[in-house]
Amino acid sequence: MKLKTNISIVLYKTSLEEIVPQLNEFLTNPQVSRVFLIDNSPNKQQLPDSLSNKHRVRYFFTGKNLGYGVAHNVALSESIKRDVAYHLVINPDVKCKASDISTLMNLMEERKEIGLVMPKVIDREGNMQFLAKLLPTPIDLIVRRFTPKGWFQRRKKRFELQRANFSKEIDVPYLSGCFMFLRMEAIKRVGMFDERYFLYPEDIDLTRRIHQFYKTIYFPLVTVNHLHQRASYKSLRLLFIHIWNMIKYFNKWGWIFDKERTIVNQRTLKDL
Repeated sequence: MKLKTNISIVLYKTSLEEIVPQLNEFLTNPQVSRVFLIDNSPNKQQLPDSLSNKHRVRYFFTGKNLGYGVAHNVALSESIKRDVAYHLVINPDVKCKASDISTLMNLMEERKEIGLVMPKVIDREGNMQFLAKLLPTPIDLIVRRFTPKGWFQRRKKRFELQRANFSKEIDVPYLSGCFMFLRMEAIKRVGMFDERYFLYPEDIDLTRRIHQFYKTIYFPLVTVNHLHQRASYKSLRLLFIHIWNMIKYFNKWGWIFDKERTIVNQRTLKDL
């Protein structure tokens, strides 16, 4: 049986026309079985005529904003049902080559200890985004958000592993949800996205759970472009949602006392 992967993209007030070029790029790769579009927008859309191979695209209109994790779980559930080996969770503002999917799939096939991979991510100017991180403390995710920019800079660099050698592979406990190439065996073992979160910490939580049993890898031999929006910095409503869900995260894993966080972060820093 040929290896296959599914892909899921969650949309919210994003026109399907905007992502047609990336969808058509994905569909040039025969190893991509299905692309699931989970649309949390207020209005239903039709698949554009410019989209090739429509039979490999599945559009789900939810009728309401389910949030990031819950919406991706719709697609992950389909991958479990279809017994697909891999699944890519990707943001609509991320651009990558179809061949990148095969590269990551081959990596996972060769190294069964890897449960999750994130490639090198750059912005529109070509600058690297530091999206491979340590497990956060409340200072990293909440306190620092409300302090002057110059405060906690040393701590930020440590949290974002800015002194690491990003030209080589790194095993880290927190990888960004903008691009998560997942081994479905790992998802079956640890579960899908935790649906108690509406937005923001789902990627931390899932990476952390996978990291308990597998390697979760930053892989620099593949590079993708991310037009990062940082919406919570522009909207008070999203900022409130951000903070509320971070509170849920720390209620689950621990605020000050989190033994696993301490052990994992120390091991990660030691291995750099």
